[in-house]
Amino acid sequence: MKKVEMVVEKNVPCTMRDGTVLYADVYRPNLTGQFPVLLTRLPYSKDLPHYSHRYLDTNRLVENGFVVIIQDVRGRFQSEGEFKPFSQESDDGYDTVEWAASLSYSTGKVGMFGLSYYGYTQLLAAEKKPPHLIAIFPAMTLNDQRNGTVYRNGAFALGLFETWSLESIVPDLLKRKYEKNKERTSAFRKLADALNNIEELYAYAPINDWPPLKVLDDDNFFFEHLNHQIEDETYWQNSSITEKFDRIQLPAFHLGGWYDCFIGPTLENYVEMSKVNDQLSKTQKLIVGPWSHGLFSSIQGERSFGVHASGDWINLEEDITTLHIRWFNHWLKGIDNGIEKEPPVKIFVMGINEWRDENEWPLERTEYTSYYLHSKGKANTKTGDGRLSRNEQEGEKSDSYIYDPRNPVPTKGGATLFSGPLTMGPYDQSEIEKRDDVLVYTSEPLKEALEVTGPVKVKLFASTDAADTDFTAKLVDESPDGKAIILTEGIVNAKYRNGHRAEKELNGEIVEYEINLWATSNVFLSGHRISLEISSSSFPQYAPNPNTGKSMIESSETKTARQTIHHSREFPSRILLPLIPTSEK
Repeated sequence: MKKVEMVVEKNVPCTMRDGTVLYADVYRPNLTGQFPVLLTRLPYSKDLPHYSHRYLDTNRLVENGFVVIIQDVRGRFQSEGEFKPFSQESDDGYDTVEWAASLSYSTGKVGMFGLSYYGYTQLLAAEKKPPHLIAIFPAMTLNDQRNGTVYRNGAFALGLFETWSLESIVPDLLKRKYEKNKERTSAFRKLADALNNIEELYAYAPINDWPPLKVLDDDNFFFEHLNHQIEDETYWQNSSITEKFDRIQLPAFHLGGWYDCFIGPTLENYVEMSKVNDQLSKTQKLIVGPWSHGLFSSIQGERSFGVHASGDWINLEEDITTLHIRWFNHWLKGIDNGIEKEPPVKIFVMGINEWRDENEWPLERTEYTSYYLHSKGKANTKTGDGRLSRNEQEGEKSDSYIYDPRNPVPTKGGATLFSGPLTMGPYDQSEIEKRDDVLVYTSEPLKEALEVTGPVKVKLFASTDAADTDFTAKLVDESPDGKAIILTEGIVNAKYRNGHRAEKELNGEIVEYEINLWATSNVFLSGHRISLEISSSSFPQYAPNPNTGKSMIESSETKTARQTIHHSREFPSRILLPLIPTSEK
């Protein structure tokens, strides 16, 4: 390829409809002519390569004939205005796309890229239908803040929201608030102390009085979010796309990771946008690797998936930057490179550690199969008598455990995002399975390999002596050496078990809960066991439910709860696994 010199323009102004000026850096070929634009809009600073050039090679994008524009969103770093997470990104995104299209070196065709928050700025802009936005590439992103960002099935996503606020957002807010060096230095010392003691601060309650953010006053975005109940549809829908998928009629390449904290929303975005109409479904693509949030290494947690699993060498064929170049070459330049003819879905199947192309998601050939919970009443810990099988229950004793919010089950790996060791990816759960407040249901060793690929759900019949509580479920791959590797997990809050409208307080009755574990793709090898953990907490991933009818957001008062899991013909607690038949069958 012929080398192309690059022109870099710093702090290029872009005026929004209300007069607020946002600033961007522009990277473009030092050539005459016009080029399509690739735009990303982020809150983490266009000047920090860790974010602005995190997983794509800007130099290669420019060498391949694109103008790359990286913009600080409203109220962040170089840009003017006040930062209000997500709520302003639709209009600002529209205005920025149209501005980018009007630049003298632009062909008028704009694509957007980015992950996490700057994956979502694409979807929010697309919902407003800017005429010159042609295609997008949202990676590891969300669709509603109540779907894994601030809450998940009613449980407060403590680790993610507190970590994101404190580490990623607060530093720039402090710079804006304190102009004098002495005041700023003092504020940053407090921030450093908080970050150094973050694991202790996760346990602080009530959360609406969280000390590290009190330094910013009570009216900052963190407390504003906490002050709005889950059922406040007007507030949350302002930054949600779950009711607006039919407005995002653009070619989109969705990128996710099995251990990414947004794997659920990423898959939902692909599925829902593919449903809009037949024409749009042909322009949607999905790739899911064994990755965690923003980390594309072949080594994740305690597992090595092979170099071909890396985002730098996907199936030994291409890296993530090349994938973007091919996508945007087709849609923004009209190059017939065949990408639109390739299968729409590419997934990494863990266990056998292979990439596989598919024609849809979920897979049409899926055999959804119930595995029922069994025991003689003592499924507590890994050494208990909990069993998992396809046989339906007869008359069986229920299992009970004591859930103490002051001694929650620790989070170890999984699809998470928070500060601390062992936070993201596939980690061994053996130590956790020694706890008496963890019920473990395990299959017999498999006589032959069994593939589980697709959405995973648990139907749980449970009772409690608490007014409100949580239940968690975790799917685990147990190998013959005793290691129990987490695949995916979920949580449900009793009060919000049926959606965003609160149910009445519990009164000891047996209730059916559906716990959405999102999805995975894993082959349980011969000799391995399928294992399901049931408990009531995962800290600090989620705020412990205090069992009082209130939440840790508003109260520090807690009480212990006796939780009972029922599994019988009348109350058939089970996990629904998406089994994929082997080609030999």
